[in-house]
Amino acid sequence: MLPFIRSDLAQFTAYKPHPSSDTADAVTTQFDRLDTNESPYDLPPELKEKLAWTYQQVIETNRYPDGGHETLKEVIAEYVNESAALSSSSVTAANISVGNGSDELIRSLLIATCLGGEGSILVANPTFSMYGILAKTLGIPVVEVGRSEINFEIDLPAAQSAIAQTQNPPIRVVFVVHPNSPTANCLTASELDWLRSLSAEILVVIDEAYFEFSQTTLVEELLQRPNWIILRTFSKAFRLAALRVGYCVAHPEAIAILEKVRLPYNLPSFSIAAALVALQNRQLLLASISQTLTEREKLIQALSQYPALQVTASAANFIYLRVAPNSSIPQNTALQNLHQKLRQSGTLVRLLPQGLRITIGTHEENARTLNRLQAAVTNLPF
Repeated sequence: MLPFIRSDLAQFTAYKPHPSSDTADAVTTQFDRLDTNESPYDLPPELKEKLAWTYQQVIETNRYPDGGHETLKEVIAEYVNESAALSSSSVTAANISVGNGSDELIRSLLIATCLGGEGSILVANPTFSMYGILAKTLGIPVVEVGRSEINFEIDLPAAQSAIAQTQNPPIRVVFVVHPNSPTANCLTASELDWLRSLSAEILVVIDEAYFEFSQTTLVEELLQRPNWIILRTFSKAFRLAALRVGYCVAHPEAIAILEKVRLPYNLPSFSIAAALVALQNRQLLLASISQTLTEREKLIQALSQYPALQVTASAANFIYLRVAPNSSIPQNTALQNLHQKLRQSGTLVRLLPQGLRITIGTHEENARTLNRLQAAVTNLPF
């Protein structure tokens, strides 16, 4: 380590991007890229043409972008109200903050709540890894609890005990995903009751990155709970993963603090334009969701026929696949073998300590992946 670098970063493991992000070469075209929960569908050509015209005729590259995001926040508020079946005045621009992906918003929340030894965070693994990664980059302690191996519900007694016992610094933020990644399950009634019971001194961050697939949101309840914040993104259903636009919904006072700590001009003009076009054409873009859900259920049903595999219901655009316990081969070895065989045959999926996360792709991608999985399972000593 260089002598001027924080010592705790020596043991730190960074987020590992998918292969096209850590090399000068793009992922080879024969790979089906089902490892990052992106939409398998690009923007329609007519919307790309509209954005190309905007870049050419409207955006001045020598000028800074709109640093206040007022127009974008107003359109986002309109969509949030629509998506939660609320009146048009329930959520306003004052309830919205926009980030360079949800990652920037998570980082801003951590800066606003826990930095300087003010607090720790609580996560229930397995879950989205960036909560812990971003906290550790800021020197913020991460308290981890587990989940049920049956339905992936948070170990609530362990979580409550952790909050009671963690001091110096106390737990200041609880992160949950609704539905969770990688396990694809929505929050249960028990988990929601627990979140409601938490002290107003604890910030509850509910990540609804996959809302468009689950159609389950807590926006209406959030309006009555100043210590709740909902995160959402344009990277999934809205097909804008390359442009990095996320947003959060929260009490105006919380939004005002986030606006203080976010970087100025954090969204490029082209990203702002793309998000506006996506929202203006949301019926067109979101029409593909029904196909994704149909493909998801077909894949779950097909994989459920294999005794060696364990796949559960999903409320997102991905499935979580585990292998059944077997005395002849350790579970992690079986997962690594499946992951490697899929990669060798042309499908990229996300390898995790206890399972594989497989994004739902196009009909053709899913058919190829199913065939490859079937061949891989047949050739493993289950």
